[in-house]
Amino acid sequence: MSKKDRSASGNSDKVIHVVFGPGGGRVSQPPPAPRAGATEAPPPAPGAREPVTDMFTGTEVARLLGISPGRLRSLDRAGIAAPSGRRRGRRAYTFSDLIALRAARDLIARKVRLRDVARAIDNIRTALPKVTRPLAELRVAFDGKAVVVRGASGAFEPLTGQMVLDFEVKELRDDVVRVLRPKVGRDRARTAYELYMQASQLDEDPATMDEAEALYRRALEIDPWLAIAYTNLGNICFRRNAEEQAEALYMKALDLDASQPEAQYNLGYVMLERGQAADAIRYFQGAIASDPRFADAYYNLAMAYEQIGDPTKARPCWRRYLEIEPTGTWAEIARRHL
Repeated sequence: MSKKDRSASGNSDKVIHVVFGPGGGRVSQPPPAPRAGATEAPPPAPGAREPVTDMFTGTEVARLLGISPGRLRSLDRAGIAAPSGRRRGRRAYTFSDLIALRAARDLIARKVRLRDVARAIDNIRTALPKVTRPLAELRVAFDGKAVVVRGASGAFEPLTGQMVLDFEVKELRDDVVRVLRPKVGRDRARTAYELYMQASQLDEDPATMDEAEALYRRALEIDPWLAIAYTNLGNICFRRNAEEQAEALYMKALDLDASQPEAQYNLGYVMLERGQAADAIRYFQGAIASDPRFADAYYNLAMAYEQIGDPTKARPCWRRYLEIEPTGTWAEIARRHL
């Protein structure tokens, strides 16, 4: 979303697209339209392995969870958390085993009796097959008496007392990618970026905006750290007058990439539209700090200073805007303020 003062403009909103790599940066026009059928999600890169379906050695599990090999063997011999799969002909841990081991590790750290740990792990293993989308749905909790595996449809066991153990299964999957399977992370990031690029070719046309939204959301499911996708998804929400959703998405983008100029600029614009010029100023300043040639940010920063009654601070912004964009309708408006 790259807009100046809406009251002075008859132009439609413009999404800021981004090209990464050498020579990249913001581009005002989307890349060429894809070939017919190219909006389908690309297949994962060759050799990519999804951790949820992978098998893990004892050495990998010890490294991931910080459990000593001796403790791992003890849990295996006790039948509390034994490897249930095979990898290259040898016993190996499944992702479900990792969930059980993560819970067992945390319960033991809280001085829960081994007998109660065993019962808790049995409850977890009983609950897991009931969930069709564990990464999206599951949280595991334990109160010292009963394990609670909570999904979108509710809890599988009644929650009693104060919760002392609570973790999202998706967090465990992300730890696997970060610690044990960095190649999976790279492959997923590449696939997500390809989806993002497809969406950026579609998100300015109302006829294809729904398709663009679906592609952005799919990209974020694959790579939740793709900050620019949150920004462009926020732009779609803004166009649909879902301002609060847009603001939340811009904030999420900044949580992941605090220096992203697009999200800072768009938040500044939202604040300016609300009449919160003082709040808008810091976002426009942040956008300029990240990209000193972000012309629209200078323009709207000047507008914000004008709105709070400080034309002295606005003038250098008008001048800087004219240095970058010396011609056009907006340049004429900027000159009238000098």
